Amino acid sequence: MRLRTVLAVLAWNICLVQAQDKVMMVVGTFTDGYSKGLYSYRFDQQTGEATVSDSLSLSHPTFLAFSPDKRLVYTATHDEQATLNIIRINPRHGGMRLLHTTPAKGADPCYVAANGNIVLTANYTGGSMSVFKLSQRGEKAELDVRFLGATGGPDLTRQDSPHMHCACFTPDGRYVLATDFSADRIVSFRIKGKEVTANGVAATVTADSGPRHLVFSPNGRYAYVMSELSGKVTVFRYHDGRLEVLQEIVSDSVGARGGADIHLSPDGRFLYSSNRLKAEGIAIFAVDRQTGLLTRVGYQPTGAHPRHFNITPNGKYLLCCCRDSDKIQVFRRDPKSGMLTDTHRDIPVSKAVCVQFFVP
Repeated sequence: MRLRTVLAVLAWNICLVQAQDKVMMVVGTFTDGYSKGLYSYRFDQQTGEATVSDSLSLSHPTFLAFSPDKRLVYTATHDEQATLNIIRINPRHGGMRLLHTTPAKGADPCYVAANGNIVLTANYTGGSMSVFKLSQRGEKAELDVRFLGATGGPDLTRQDSPHMHCACFTPDGRYVLATDFSADRIVSFRIKGKEVTANGVAATVTADSGPRHLVFSPNGRYAYVMSELSGKVTVFRYHDGRLEVLQEIVSDSVGARGGADIHLSPDGRFLYSSNRLKAEGIAIFAVDRQTGLLTRVGYQPTGAHPRHFNITPNGKYLLCCCRDSDKIQVFRRDPKSGMLTDTHRDIPVSKAVCVQFFVP
């Protein structure tokens, strides 16, 4: 009897590990190709294989975020008739159903973030950040306030009008930091419950940078900003809604002015940033976890226009959305060196531009 019990426990643990290897992922796209809109997949974190689960027809759902309990997907339509859409997703089989749609009042939203109380959209052409208050269950949203970005950058073509590019909740949960692309700065907003108020400029970056995406280190002490125009990563020390510049390091070494996305490995040891338009690929940096500073250690070429990428929760794979190659490339990640290896298990998706994971 004792042996049977031990074997039963072992079998249960094996099943549990295998279940945890299967994560859900949702992919956002532009729909001026042959994409329907949103797609959900099962992704095996051990084999690198993806299996499509469901699709949902929406116009240009280019960025998305999950509710804290992973029951809901929040996505915005990247066009002039911008809307915030709330979708219920089944965490077991990936089935999706549209629940709610509301105007974003800001053209071309390109980033979405949610914390259970509010949803944020950064509106690129609209030059603003929209704040939506959520209902108790998070299934309905109401636009509460918009904050306008500014200009001041020297590029009279790319920075001639305000552009907000991302809006992120800080690790302490007390602030939002948003990249004010055309003003070469990061702005701060204070959160109290569902109320958001302006909190001044968190930091400025070098003129003609065009700050785009922002991520925090796992310990919350450092923030990293990828700038589109300069193609540089700026390292900041974070404290109480403010940022202190520590380092600026090149990601785009050919001056393509197409810097895009930025992510850290789950263990915080490596940082990755993508570059478009010329020499398209992902720069790889080692992170000094004591100081937050970066050392460039490699570069991985990708398909055309790597607008967004993400790393699996177990850190084993990096998936890159190559918009103009109509695919998501699956790279195996070496946890010791940080280097990437193409598995050649591409996931065909028309104009894929966002991939997000969650563990069911």
